[in-house]
Amino acid sequence: MNAVTPLLQETKFASAAVRRLSAGQKTALLNRLADVVFENTKAILVENQKDLDAMPDTDPKKDRLLLNEKRIGDLVESLRVVAQLPDPGGAVLLERTIEQGVQLRKLAVPLGVVGVIYESRPNVTLDVASLCLRSGNACVLKGGKEAHQSNLALVGLIQKVLTEFDIPAAAVTLMPPDRAVVNELLTATRYIDIIIPRGSDSLIQYVRQNSLVPTIETGAGVCHTYVERTADLVKARDIVVNAKVSRPSVCNSLDCVVVDQAVADDFLPMLVDDFIKWDVEVFADEEAFRVLASVDFPALQRAELSDFGREFLDYKCAIKVVADLDEALSHIQAYSSRHSEAIVSRDPAAIDRFLNEVDAAAVYANASTRFTDGGVFGLGAEIGISTQKLHARGPFALEKLVTEKWVVVGDGQVRW
Repeated sequence: MNAVTPLLQETKFASAAVRRLSAGQKTALLNRLADVVFENTKAILVENQKDLDAMPDTDPKKDRLLLNEKRIGDLVESLRVVAQLPDPGGAVLLERTIEQGVQLRKLAVPLGVVGVIYESRPNVTLDVASLCLRSGNACVLKGGKEAHQSNLALVGLIQKVLTEFDIPAAAVTLMPPDRAVVNELLTATRYIDIIIPRGSDSLIQYVRQNSLVPTIETGAGVCHTYVERTADLVKARDIVVNAKVSRPSVCNSLDCVVVDQAVADDFLPMLVDDFIKWDVEVFADEEAFRVLASVDFPALQRAELSDFGREFLDYKCAIKVVADLDEALSHIQAYSSRHSEAIVSRDPAAIDRFLNEVDAAAVYANASTRFTDGGVFGLGAEIGISTQKLHARGPFALEKLVTEKWVVVGDGQVRW
């Protein structure tokens, strides 16, 4: 632990100063940070361009890495939204006096030091820092080397604002980009209270298998949309296209279209024009291949078994034709990452079964999976989308960055 122990010790010490901030002080701090980020837009873009120049244009992660004036503007607005959210720390969850006259209160309190390991998304730096500070936590950030210049610029601005508010700069600490640091963080049980990996499935699985620090997964998104036999096919086309092409590099984008055999001949050709426009490559099962080949869809491959359950993060998707709702549910159960799943249907009974039986953090009827997002859900921002079932599930945001503490007050009572 020699390399990063001093940094972690400083962050642990700084976490007490963050806990002492009042709700009003946190609001003022985050609003000030929003001003500073906006004022330094050009400087941030200069550093971000250094990262972009080092990444090949063919890398699908480049869109995640990109910052521009609009995206920075969105981050500034997100900071202001988080600043106005109710502070979850200090909330009284339960209050009672037990028989012996001892007073009990159960309070929501900050987790302490939150460690986040993430890859090529500099927006995560601001999202995590703002959510942690608003909830009274310090944070340790381990970004990927591909976004290091962007992250340095953003953390520099955060630390500048922290010192203006007499908070140690180490309350938000950026770790070196070396991969070796990951293993040191995963064993830092004295200094980090929780680890959250955000990125590829390989990163998440590595953290799960090697962390001694309690972990919350923000899982990979293998997302399906099932076009049921009663679906409005025009709406289904629009939903599928949006879920696939609007931003394919993010975890709530579509990976597999599941189509009822009764509408496959009519529906699949409806995708062709949009998929050609966006250069979407399709990995089709035998029935889908037959239909799309008959209309000369150019970017067509025969699906391998490994193409189902695959998170593409690119302009690619699999297509599976099924006999009925039962087969659709079985396919999704077998290959879902339990992130976001959708049905397009006009049959209330089919919709009800799908919403009740599909095991995922977010389930949709007649809407795109692209809505799974903390900001869109009104949570201000998110650290990621949790696909596990303990503590947090779905957009992992402000309300979940706390734990519980029992406060017990007596007047000399003892128990024998």
